[in-house]
Amino acid sequence: MPGAPAVRPGLDRFVANPPEWARGKRIGLITNVAGIDSRGRNNIDLLAGDSRIRLTALFAFEHGLRGDAPAGQPILNGTDEKTGLPIYSLYGEVREPTPEMLRNIDVLMYDVQDVGARPYTRVSTMALSMKAAAARGIPFAVLDRPNPIGGAIVEGPVLDPAFASFVGMYPIPLRHGMTVGELARMYNARFGIGATLHVVPVEGWRREMTLDATGLRYIPPSPNLRRLEAAVLYPGTVLLEGTNLSEGRGTDMPFEQTGAPWLRPDDVIREMTALALPGVRFEAVSIPVAPDGRRFPGQTIPGVRLVVTDRGSFRAVRTAMLLIDTIRRLYPNEFAWAGANRREPGMQTVDRLAGTDRFRSAVDAGTLRALFDEWDQQAQSFRGIREPFLLYR
Repeated sequence: MPGAPAVRPGLDRFVANPPEWARGKRIGLITNVAGIDSRGRNNIDLLAGDSRIRLTALFAFEHGLRGDAPAGQPILNGTDEKTGLPIYSLYGEVREPTPEMLRNIDVLMYDVQDVGARPYTRVSTMALSMKAAAARGIPFAVLDRPNPIGGAIVEGPVLDPAFASFVGMYPIPLRHGMTVGELARMYNARFGIGATLHVVPVEGWRREMTLDATGLRYIPPSPNLRRLEAAVLYPGTVLLEGTNLSEGRGTDMPFEQTGAPWLRPDDVIREMTALALPGVRFEAVSIPVAPDGRRFPGQTIPGVRLVVTDRGSFRAVRTAMLLIDTIRRLYPNEFAWAGANRREPGMQTVDRLAGTDRFRSAVDAGTLRALFDEWDQQAQSFRGIREPFLLYR
């Protein structure tokens, strides 16, 4: 029909014709507010109203079922008001389904919009849930969705297993260029989870397509990734969380801008523009931070906004790394790395996010650029590793 999306998520295909492995089965659904079909209908409503299956439980992770809880806030168990189904939290003291949660489930299903970057807890929740399902002999199903920032670009570094954490469990690059269904296939086979895995593919998606080329709506998968533009930047700008710079939380454009009271935007922009990085420009901005902002609450700070002008040539990781490196060089007395995360007290935040301590060490030593060729080689090697698990060309 005219105006219909060119791409249909796995949810659409599942609802149109549930596979035999799902028919008549009790389904546990891991999802959030971004779990909609190509017409904008909520997956919980669609599955709860489908007599061919039995939806028996819902699972919520970071930011909650409705996607509106602040980052890091534990999610509580509860009951879905509309369906009366139990909601089990996978973001709190418990981060994977327990045997009790899985007691009335025949198939554990995952229908979640990813952002295409390794430091995103959704795919860690997927991996842990796959392990829990495998341990109980319960099949695991993924209703696949497009990678919103495309699947053609891959950027290292690849995670060093010594720095594995909840924001990066397996040795994949910062920007992996895979869908959640493809990642599930890789996790299951290459990293030894061994679940009975079913993936319902996306229809019509090609690797070079970003979400705005699919006809599908962008629903913020978490409160601080409000726009597709933020998701495009996120594989790099997420590293700002490991510094004393603002990553934009508490502002109108999280992960699209950074600043600090001591930063002079014109100096930073001059240095960054001189690098002639492809597909991006830098703008000086004055950034009001909300009273509940993560850094510099209630202040208006000088900052720099990153504006992507060509997604095909833009490299989010390299750009953000060079931005941090530039600010560290310009402001050696003011710039600082953030401290350790409370769940991994021996590991600095930026090391968890980068998946290595070599980024931080190289910035401190002024030798960052010497690592880019190595990380490009890691990304290229990963392309070969991921090939058997790809579903789309």
